[in-house]
Amino acid sequence: MFFIDTLDVTGLGNRSYLAGGECAAVVVDPPRDIDQVIAVAARRGVRIAYVVETHVHNDYVTGGLELARVTGAAYLVPAGARVAYPHVAVEDGDRFDVDAGVGLRALATPGHTPHHTAYVLEENGTAVAVFTGGSLLTGTVGRPDLVEPRLTERLARAQYASAHRLAGELPDATVVLPTHGFGSFCSSKRAEGEGSTIGEEKVSNEVLLRDVDTFVADLLAGLDDIPAYYTHMGPANAAGPAPVDLTPPAVADAEEMAARLAAGEWVIDLRSRVAFAAGHVAGSLNFEAEGQLATYLAWLIPWGKPVTLLAASPEQLAAAQRELVRVGIDRPAAGATGEPEGWTADGLVSFPRATFVDLAATVRGGLPAQPEARYHAPVVLDVRRHSERAVAFIDGSVHIPLHALPRRLHEVPEGQVWVHCAGGMRAAIAASLLDAAGREVVAIDDGFDAAERAGLVVRTHPRGEDDDASAQTEPAVRAHPRGDDDEAPAQAGPAVRTHPHDTDDDAPAQTSPAVRAPAHSGDPEAVDEQAAPAARTHG
Repeated sequence: MFFIDTLDVTGLGNRSYLAGGECAAVVVDPPRDIDQVIAVAARRGVRIAYVVETHVHNDYVTGGLELARVTGAAYLVPAGARVAYPHVAVEDGDRFDVDAGVGLRALATPGHTPHHTAYVLEENGTAVAVFTGGSLLTGTVGRPDLVEPRLTERLARAQYASAHRLAGELPDATVVLPTHGFGSFCSSKRAEGEGSTIGEEKVSNEVLLRDVDTFVADLLAGLDDIPAYYTHMGPANAAGPAPVDLTPPAVADAEEMAARLAAGEWVIDLRSRVAFAAGHVAGSLNFEAEGQLATYLAWLIPWGKPVTLLAASPEQLAAAQRELVRVGIDRPAAGATGEPEGWTADGLVSFPRATFVDLAATVRGGLPAQPEARYHAPVVLDVRRHSERAVAFIDGSVHIPLHALPRRLHEVPEGQVWVHCAGGMRAAIAASLLDAAGREVVAIDDGFDAAERAGLVVRTHPRGEDDDASAQTEPAVRAHPRGDDDEAPAQAGPAVRTHPHDTDDDAPAQTSPAVRAPAHSGDPEAVDEQAAPAARTHG
């Protein structure tokens, strides 16, 4: 009898798998922090015989090499991958015996990368599941543009052919188990649902329902921004990642904190956006531990810049360290926990939070979050991605995607800046960047769908905006009627789950000084994370 345990790395929107029989198992696409993988295998009472990679990953640092070294497992890597360490080079059709009656069969599935390989889990020669990595995902496919721009269309066509190969060669009952698609930017779009089979994909996945030219054209047109840190992940994985060190960082006192800020280092406050807005160390930046910490911090920070972490508790600090090693931010320069008053000798600073109702009232001349702002038209800064802005935007708003904001702060017009995203998490990061730069800021902690209900003029046609070139300063923001708030939560850390239940909304925070907190839905990137491991079983 076979089993499959799913290990969620929800902060990155990825999954890894432990699968096998009574005595031995295989691990597919392991995260860098391998201790949790080893713990799941120990609870199962199985030996890890194989560690396999479906491809050289672009979105996180693998734990495969270290896991194979620690356990003595054979390390299976696609033959076409150029890696600098000993491994078993896997060719199309290769088979591996995992346990009595349980085996793996390799299927070449290029597209996400040129060397991508899927692995079919077989019980007594019958396919029961397929580990599809970044190939066939739930309702979509992995993006083909992460390797080399000149290869993108060719890889998109290969992705189409690979998906059809999987659908044509495997039984309809075969369970589809991808690595990406649960919030990962390696997915061409957000995957829907909890799990799937080949048969279900045949009737729901666009790659299996369209002709190749239509599919490729739509796939290429829908590709979104690529996180900057992806540039560093492939080379790290090809060279061979070093083991991780998750011991607590050196403790920084208020004097050292001030010195690090003065030196231009990044001091990251991991507390909730509500707590940060209410009071924080001047110059520190807010990346919530319970959001997509690793993705957004690694995307925005100049690569290699020292990081100091401020956390509400030692547990929050430890969870953040674990998140960050997965994307190559290995050792914080320093850290501190407890109450923020202890992190500075100069007193805390703050900024207000608001809803779209508050913004509409300010635009109409009503009571704003700060009385002096009523005499000045607010600057509304939209920090969502281009694809989100293309669907709808607030008339007169300025657009600078969050990932571009650190280098484009000078483009934000003068005046009080009301910053929004889709739900609040990214707006909080952006507000902290602006606040650290000395700007007067209001963080809109609200779901974007509340903007029109609040009476703001929302347009659905961008009218030829070129958002990459410069900040947009169209006509001043306008409002009519009114509406209400909203938004929803995010949490932290990798988890092994018995029943997957992905959410993608960023959580509202509770009420902060003087302004309401919203109640409902949010940032498409923000992913709920589970703190404690549990195991989900197939078989």
